[in-house]
Amino acid sequence: MNASDVGLLIDDDELYLRTLQRSLTRHHLETRTAASIAEALRVAEETQPAFALVDLKLGEDSGLTLIRPLRALRPDMRILLVTGYASVATAVEAIKRGADDYLPKPATAPMILRALGLVKAESTAIESTMTPLHRLEWEHIQQALHECGGNVSAAARLLGMHRRSLQRKLAKKPGPERDLTLE
Repeated sequence: MNASDVGLLIDDDELYLRTLQRSLTRHHLETRTAASIAEALRVAEETQPAFALVDLKLGEDSGLTLIRPLRALRPDMRILLVTGYASVATAVEAIKRGADDYLPKPATAPMILRALGLVKAESTAIESTMTPLHRLEWEHIQQALHECGGNVSAAARLLGMHRRSLQRKLAKKPGPERDLTLE
């Protein structure tokens, strides 16, 4: 596989999907996106992707069900299963079904590039595999705000914090040293 091949990103979290797509574009990877199993199969048939990044939980469905149809569509496709609910059982099941790798969420661009074999493990620092805590916190806050329709008070209750504490965190604009992209 080379960097010019098209990939398919499958996740029902639109914000994560767009952020990941932008990050991979910066690494010269062209990708298409899908938010459901039906859409993923349609896009895969149209594009014949070289790789697919599949979220384990797609709404009420399981991304595990996509592995075999994707593999049948293109046997040499690299299939990476990503999940925020990592467990040995799902990792084993994913590999049994034909996935090439299993990554914890949020999977960063360097992690994905290594799993795709586009970057040698020695060429990237170990720190790049870890998502900075401030970024995880920011993404968690953004997800809570999204779930609450932008209502700061409701999001604060959901997060178990005081409204003013949440407002202070939201007032901190991430600077270059706190870059929130998935690079």
